[in-house]
Amino acid sequence: MKLQNYIITATMLLASLPSLGQTTRQEMTDDVYKTAGVYYAYPISEQQTQTQAPKGYKPFYISHYGRHGSRYLISDKDYKWVIDLFREAQQQNALTELGNDVLKRLELLWQEVEGHGSDLTPLGVRQHQGIAERMYYAFPEVFTDNKKISARSTIVLRCAMSMVAFGDKLKELNPKLIISYEASPKYMDYLNYHSDESNLFTSDKTGPWVEEYRKFEIEHTQPQRLTNSLFKDADFIRKYVNPHNLMWGLYWIASGMQDVETKTSFYDLFEENELFDLWQCINYRFYVCNANHADGKGIVVANAKSLLKNILDSAEEAINDPSIASTLRFGHDGNVIPLAAILHLNDCNVSVSKPEDVYKVWSDYKIVPMAGNIQIIFYKKNNSNENILVKFLLNEQEAKIPLETNTFPYYKWEEVKQYYKQLLMQ
Repeated sequence: MKLQNYIITATMLLASLPSLGQTTRQEMTDDVYKTAGVYYAYPISEQQTQTQAPKGYKPFYISHYGRHGSRYLISDKDYKWVIDLFREAQQQNALTELGNDVLKRLELLWQEVEGHGSDLTPLGVRQHQGIAERMYYAFPEVFTDNKKISARSTIVLRCAMSMVAFGDKLKELNPKLIISYEASPKYMDYLNYHSDESNLFTSDKTGPWVEEYRKFEIEHTQPQRLTNSLFKDADFIRKYVNPHNLMWGLYWIASGMQDVETKTSFYDLFEENELFDLWQCINYRFYVCNANHADGKGIVVANAKSLLKNILDSAEEAINDPSIASTLRFGHDGNVIPLAAILHLNDCNVSVSKPEDVYKVWSDYKIVPMAGNIQIIFYKKNNSNENILVKFLLNEQEAKIPLETNTFPYYKWEEVKQYYKQLLMQ
């Protein structure tokens, strides 16, 4: 009867897990911020409580990989060319009333963002501090006095700053933790690996998906209404405005507003269907370039093999060395996505090819919002290395993998380890 209750409970929990697919227009309408895709700010409100571990089991080690926190757009130019266009239009009296208002908002935003292209924002710092604090209080047995933590990031500054924000919060909560920080090319072969073969596939010049995507983007980018709402002079539009590029430029600025401190918005410029269509395009781009697109035949997901090996090796080291509390790794969306896929978390390895099908089964913002992360929590019973259990968290929510267990979300480490070792051999 007890086993039957475990199975029933596990089935109910699996059914309640958040779906990574089946995104609908209504979901985007209910929360317009989700149309930002990978610019979606970390959704703190969606955290869930931890399922109690089986009797006698206590956490002792955490393996982690996290995306950097919220950032500004990747370059100052992503803001500046749009601002310059509106400034020129204002000088030529070519802006509508709405267009003049948009320029005022852009000028306000520029005061914050100028010189910060690709930098971590203050919100990005707070996100990692919050994740670290929740981790500390959810698994206090891990972070006891004099325990060691290895923290490594890619050599990109926003990742290193995310790492420090995270580690310093842990150190604030327990000053006796011993944390080593490293951001070095030495570790890039697993923190941010991309094979030559995968680069050929994901390239927007050599990728076999490019022409199909080009047509898909044209079909889903309808800029005339937006352009005419902002510019009143047809001659100015003809001479200076690329409506397609303008729509995308404003989309990215609108999407990134939730990640910065300036309190204004540009979502009023778009209709709901326009945002949904633009998001479909970028969702597909991130899927084909980072996940398990059918035509890629696994070569993109294979980029995460060296990271998975590091996770397995680091776990074995921690199991045999009780002084190790955690291994923290910090990188990018293009690392978290293939890792989630190779781990088979919540069906993140789903494989389709048609652009119009992707949003039905896979959604970027559900996997890699800003500061998106994967955690593997290790548990021992009676401080024994026998029968170790693990559970997986995707953005701090309990996740499933395709192994049987009657104590979900907890899986037997030996079975998990063997499963992933077999994947590494494929």
